[in-house]
Parts: sequence; C-alpha cells; structure tokens
Amino acid sequence: MATYLVTGAAGFIGSSLCRAILAQGDEVRGIDNFSTGHRENISDLEHLIDFREADILDTSALAEITRDVDYVLHQAALASVPRSIQDPVTSHRINAEGTLNVLLAARDAGVKRVVYASSSSVYGDTPSLPKREDMIPHPMSPYAVQKLAAEQYMHVFHHVYSLETVSLRYFNVFGPFQDPASMYSGVLARFTGMMLRGETPTIDGDGSQSRDFSYIANSVSANLLACTAPAEKVSGKAFNIATGRRVTVNETVKMLRELTGYDGEILYGPARAGDVKHSLADISRAREAMGYEPLVQFQQGLTETVRWYRDRIAPRITTFRY
Repeated sequence: MATYLVTGAAGFIGSSLCRAILAQGDEVRGIDNFSTGHRENISDLEHLIDFREADILDTSALAEITRDVDYVLHQAALASVPRSIQDPVTSHRINAEGTLNVLLAARDAGVKRVVYASSSSVYGDTPSLPKREDMIPHPMSPYAVQKLAAEQYMHVFHHVYSLETVSLRYFNVFGPFQDPASMYSGVLARFTGMMLRGETPTIDGDGSQSRDFSYIANSVSANLLACTAPAEKVSGKAFNIATGRRVTVNETVKMLRELTGYDGEILYGPARAGDVKHSLADISRAREAMGYEPLVQFQQGLTETVRWYRDRIAPRITTFRY
C-alpha cells in the first residue's frame, strides 16, 4: 500500500485525486489552506484521509506531512490568469515559491516521485497547433511564467538531486467539484451554473476562441499513470494532458444551452488580457511514455458535468457577475 500526498486536496482536481487514490486501495494525506479549495469538497473524505489545514508556504507543516510519503501530487496553486495579472506577487509566492517548498520537502523526505500540475498556458499564443512539448514556451501572463518556472524547478531537482519528477500540462480541465461561483473557475463551470439559474452569461471575446477541454477523469488518470511510469521515460519531463481535440467557446455554449435548457440571451464582452486564442494538445508523448489515453471525451464529460451541477450545486449557486 502506497501513501500519496495531495497538495490542494480540497480543490477541484485535488479532491478528485483523493477519491481515486482511496478507490485503488492506497492511503491519502492532504494539505490545503482553503484559499480556493472548499471543505465541502472533502467533507465525505476527512475521516478516510490524513488531512492537514496548512499552507504550502509553511515549510515546517510541509516537512511534517511529507514524512514517509511515497508520491506527491502537487495540485495547490492560484490557478488564474486574471488573478496573477491583478496580484502577481501573491500568485508568484504560491505558484513558484510554493512549488520549490514542495520539492525541498519531497527531497528531504526521500519521496519516490513528485507529479506537478502545470498548465498549457506556458505555450502562450503561438500560432502552431497542436501544441507539442518541444515547442519554445511563450508565456503571456504572470501565471504562465510561474507555471513554467515551477516546471524548470521540477527538471532541475531531477537532474541535481536525483528526485523523480513529472510535470503535467493540463489543458482546460472541467468537471464535478469545480466552483461555479468563482470568477477564477473555468468557463464551463461558470456558464453551467449561470444557465441552470437562468442568469445571463458573458463570453469574453467573440467566442471563436477554441480550447482542448478535458474532463477531470483524464487528469486524474494521468496523475496516477505518472506515478508509476518508468523513470527513464518520464522523470524530469513535461507532458500534455488533454484530449487532442478542440471546440470553440461558441460551440460549447450551444451544447450547454441544450443540456441545461437555457433559452436566454448570451452576451459578449472584451477579450481577457493574457488569454490565448486557440489551444490544442498533441498527447502523443504522454501516450508513448506512460500509456495515457483520454478516458472521457468532451461531449460525454460535459453531459456528466451538467448532470452533477444540476443535482448537487444548482440549488445553492449564488448570483455571479463578471
């Protein structure tokens, strides 16, 4: 039986990872300061996991909870381009310095491997599609710079300290437990919540921007595969995690209308600063190195997501404004 430490355990992806690890019969430790995660995301898990309410900037707490851990799944972050533009210092401390703290704790504790939640934002708005890991990064926001810097720390800790590390570049993850009332959540969570409440969504830009939206199960699977893949194939490297397909925001909104029954107006506003126009992943490297395959394609994932919000979240969604 292995022990996994999940940072950001009360977050959208972190809580999903906790459930998957428990389901495979392993032990979970979790750390979260609830700055973006929610206790209700793990309310059914707290008696099953070793959870600590703490911050990854607290090196003492981090060192204690990392002791005797086999794998670290580092999900804790301020995962928002707009927030990094508004407050780059705080965002840098958590996303870059926080990752360095996690790596130091893992190195000192003798952890087998650290798997890091990176982002497709590191590619920036380069015109070439699909995005491949050998492309030169061109970050367009402080958040993207921080994610790239953390990737570089992962690479260096592998080469300098012989700590096995894997970086996963997520492309627009969506699914249950993503907060629909937060202005920093993904567009699918926000729009689903608003449509179910009959509120009017606003698309940033003209809606022609496209994304490789990837259901949460795909990211969870990739994390678990990355823990056990051969070190010579994955350690010190970065991998795209998505579906290898893209859909425009306008097309997505049309699907959401049908799934939610929303028949109201859709507004359009200015494009957000720091956003990329198009995103599409080449997932061949992850497929070859760790056997990754997307488990759930977009339409199925969107259907499951809307069903989940309708059953559990919609009655409690508060009014949200941009």
